Amino acid sequence: MYSFRNDYSEGAHPRILQALADTNLEQTCGYGLDGYCAEAADLIRRRCACPGADVHFAVGGTQVNLLVIHAALRSFEAVMGAATAHVNVHETGAIEATGHKVCTALSPDGKLTPALVESIVNAHSSEHMVAPRLVYISDTTEIGTIYTKAELTALRRCCDEHSLLLYLDGARLGSALTAPGNDLTLPDLAVLCDAFTIGGTKNGALFGEALVLTREDIKPYFRWYMKQRGAILAKGRLLGIQFRELLRDDLYFDLARHANTLAARLRQGILDKGYSFPVDSPSNQQFPVLPNAVIRSLQSDGYEFELDHAVDGSHTRIRLVTSWATPETAVEDFLQSLPECED
Repeated sequence: MYSFRNDYSEGAHPRILQALADTNLEQTCGYGLDGYCAEAADLIRRRCACPGADVHFAVGGTQVNLLVIHAALRSFEAVMGAATAHVNVHETGAIEATGHKVCTALSPDGKLTPALVESIVNAHSSEHMVAPRLVYISDTTEIGTIYTKAELTALRRCCDEHSLLLYLDGARLGSALTAPGNDLTLPDLAVLCDAFTIGGTKNGALFGEALVLTREDIKPYFRWYMKQRGAILAKGRLLGIQFRELLRDDLYFDLARHANTLAARLRQGILDKGYSFPVDSPSNQQFPVLPNAVIRSLQSDGYEFELDHAVDGSHTRIRLVTSWATPETAVEDFLQSLPECED
């Protein structure tokens, strides 16, 4: 019995809990203006080799996506993303509620390309339509794929040609940067993106996302946007302490690497039993296609996972997610419970 439903079912890495306990009775300045947040922000600037970046901490991913998009765009400007983009599918119209339309393109691997961006731009040709301005991507994508440096560089070039902003949602950035085949680094993101996030919620923190702003015209008054949208935490040090612990050494990357390693074991074991994966994901999200009868059997054994979508009348693509805390025994037990494919 184990839940592969997401990578934030557990609380937090013990080192984070210990750091929070050790500092529990300290009195600090509020609203993220404390020494721990300053230390964490400096760590992030050094990790990104970007001393001029502004760093802000927010509680959750939807919150920080909303903040960046609202702060960066004028009222008639729109967001571009893949049809599977988190801002399009999983945020209850949060972006639209700020007055900004999300314009999408179908992408079989969940990634945006310059051609897809240009197709959206070209489809909005006059003042009678919204003006697409911000390119939203995530790494990993919602279907577990990752961007290469060449792909991100091509998007940057496209954005520069069309005077567009490039924002990368890094809710699962740890998984992306430690995935097989990845050649991106934090300094690369600081050079190629106008803004990006380093996700903590899905990689060992109790909660929290770190936002890195590199574009100068988004920086002014950003804390005003945060306060107006309820994003400045009174006990802001809770965020700073967590990111300090994650990034003062390689803990952040070690936790993500663990999740990826167990996801790869899941993938290989499922392949060995004869099942297929329509998406080639190197990250901690895996999407096998299983017969519905097998899915019901696994659920009756106590395994939890998301049903991604029906493939046909008798097969469904599911999502299995491993985390920083997933034990190897959970993966091996799942594979033991999975019957050989009879299709």
